[in-house]
Amino acid sequence: MKKLLALSSVLALSLFNYTNASENVDLIVKNGMILTMNQAKEIIDDGVVIVNKNQIIDVGDKNLLQKYSAKKVIDAEEGIVMPGMINTHSHISMSVFRSLADDVPNRLQRYIFPLENKMVSKEMVYTGAVHGAIELAKGGVTTVVDMYLFEDSAAKAVKEVGLRGVMTQNIIKYPTADGKDGAENIEMAIAFVEKYKNDELITAGFGPHAPHTVKKADLERIRDLSQKYNAPVSMHVAETQKEFDKFKAEYNMTPIEYLDSVGLLNERFIAAHCIFVTESDIALMKKRNIGVAHNMVANIKSAKGVSPALKMFDEGLNIGLGSDGPMSGNTLDIIGQIGYVAKLHKLMNKDRSVMPPQKVVEMATMGGARAIHREKDLGSLEKGKLADIVILETKSTNMQPNFDPYSVLVYSANASNVSTTIVNGKIIMEKRKLRYNEEKSNKAIKEFSKKVKEIAKTL
Repeated sequence: MKKLLALSSVLALSLFNYTNASENVDLIVKNGMILTMNQAKEIIDDGVVIVNKNQIIDVGDKNLLQKYSAKKVIDAEEGIVMPGMINTHSHISMSVFRSLADDVPNRLQRYIFPLENKMVSKEMVYTGAVHGAIELAKGGVTTVVDMYLFEDSAAKAVKEVGLRGVMTQNIIKYPTADGKDGAENIEMAIAFVEKYKNDELITAGFGPHAPHTVKKADLERIRDLSQKYNAPVSMHVAETQKEFDKFKAEYNMTPIEYLDSVGLLNERFIAAHCIFVTESDIALMKKRNIGVAHNMVANIKSAKGVSPALKMFDEGLNIGLGSDGPMSGNTLDIIGQIGYVAKLHKLMNKDRSVMPPQKVVEMATMGGARAIHREKDLGSLEKGKLADIVILETKSTNMQPNFDPYSVLVYSANASNVSTTIVNGKIIMEKRKLRYNEEKSNKAIKEFSKKVKEIAKTL
């Protein structure tokens, strides 16, 4: 009888331990104020995010700590835990040219194109892209939409740093360092798209420069190839008054209407800038379900104008935020953009209540996900989504007090407040320490800048 009772006790204890055993996962982020950016805009105090492999499998309060255990636990230390931000338009390799000729009139034609023709190479693109990707990671950007020459080299760099990239090969009708014309650029783009098919981090696509810098026949071919490969198309659209007037004079169409006549406007298309768009353009853009990249800082720095982004957002367009290239907006993080986005739209509308912080943070996260048509797996912290997560510390003087995390993010924070960046479930930076060798990148940039300085003297 005693043996039977002892056996019963052992069985009962085993059953108790089994039913109370925690589930093993790869990563837990705890003790944070979680901005889920889900449809309800739920904020979870003392929240927990559970990650296994590359996916978020649970989000909730501290009670989840009783349910899960992990090999790696990150204490957010009461910081803001939010989805990784999405930079919907950039040319990150141009970081090697940052701070050159910032205020030269007609800068693109007089300075940037001649500089690129003399200096762009696979080596330059890779070196600049590593430098740019590091800046993005340190600023809490986990996904970037990029367009440049030798984009395969940029994609290699982005992947090495560990970011997610929508990388598009530049296509233009003029001779460039990587091709004599658009047709040659398209062949490069096809090889690029095929190389990165089904890649976990890199989505390769086509980057026609602008409606007026790419031949119509090439645009039509890009349209067909985009459909064939289900590949994204990223393009500068309606960026200048001159561009708008040109299409009106030559085709009696806006740039948006022209692109629609070619058949490019669809769910794979990402239109950058869109400053000079009409009411009917906005309706057409919504109908075609395109993505829009709002590049506020670059646009106002170049004195081109302010896009009606608020109207687009309120009317349900897929609009996110972009930095443009480091020669245009100079910085690549999105935190540096959001304050300008909020304030300039208030000024333009002469109404301080428009573009509240929550709306701007949505544009930086879910808005960007919608713009690149990845809202099903990016842009919010929800079960089943990919684990792209950033933590902003709230101990610095500029981050206190924190009565409203959205307000703190938009009006108080800067890129240096980002403490941890996680992409696809992997820690890219923790407590400001990058896993990638930043010192090596800085050394490469310094060496390359000596060459840039010599060439710049001749322009």
